[in-house]
Amino acid sequence: MIRVNLLPNSAERRSASEGGQRWLLLVMAAVVLEIVGLFFFHQTKEDEFTVVAGKVEQLTSQVNDINELVKNHAQLKKDLEEMRARQDAINKLNLARKGPTSVLLELSRVLTKGKGPTMDPERMEQLKQDNPLAVFNASWDPRRVWLTNYAEESRVVTLEGLARDGGDVYEFAQRLKLSRYFEDVKLKEGSQDKSGEGPTKLDLVKFALEVKVKY
Repeated sequence: MIRVNLLPNSAERRSASEGGQRWLLLVMAAVVLEIVGLFFFHQTKEDEFTVVAGKVEQLTSQVNDINELVKNHAQLKKDLEEMRARQDAINKLNLARKGPTSVLLELSRVLTKGKGPTMDPERMEQLKQDNPLAVFNASWDPRRVWLTNYAEESRVVTLEGLARDGGDVYEFAQRLKLSRYFEDVKLKEGSQDKSGEGPTKLDLVKFALEVKVKY
């Protein structure tokens, strides 16, 4: 009788068993790697979400601050206008207090021997080159002119006085024109004035000037 062994031998069974185990290990390793990869991917997305959420929170805070400022814009604008109006009023008061004083000091310089009007030195040199007759006469004796009246209204000053002759009036007016404190100097019609008696009698010129002051 011939016997046929249809069952695999022990070596074959062992080889098949080891092959199955290797396949199972590979599948398990792949699953583990996939789980690890998914974990790191999830963690990365969590970190990105945290960063984005922080930026959103920061932007939301800035928007709220801007909305708060916009809400108070009308009141802030009103307060700013009131502050500016108050400052303008203070500036005008200071100007009204200091301005006339500066003008009177300038008149004193104009009518002081050895001095003259306050003006830019470069402008003075340019005038000397262009027209020497346009500058003031440094040797003029200002004692030949004296003022009898000074009246100011809305920064327009009327000056009245006496002078030895018309040349003195012209020199005085010229100095005012050159000064940075005065502008639009206008000479009004003058007249003769006789002062004194006997040998001391003087023929003087009565004059009036209208001039705008700058301060």
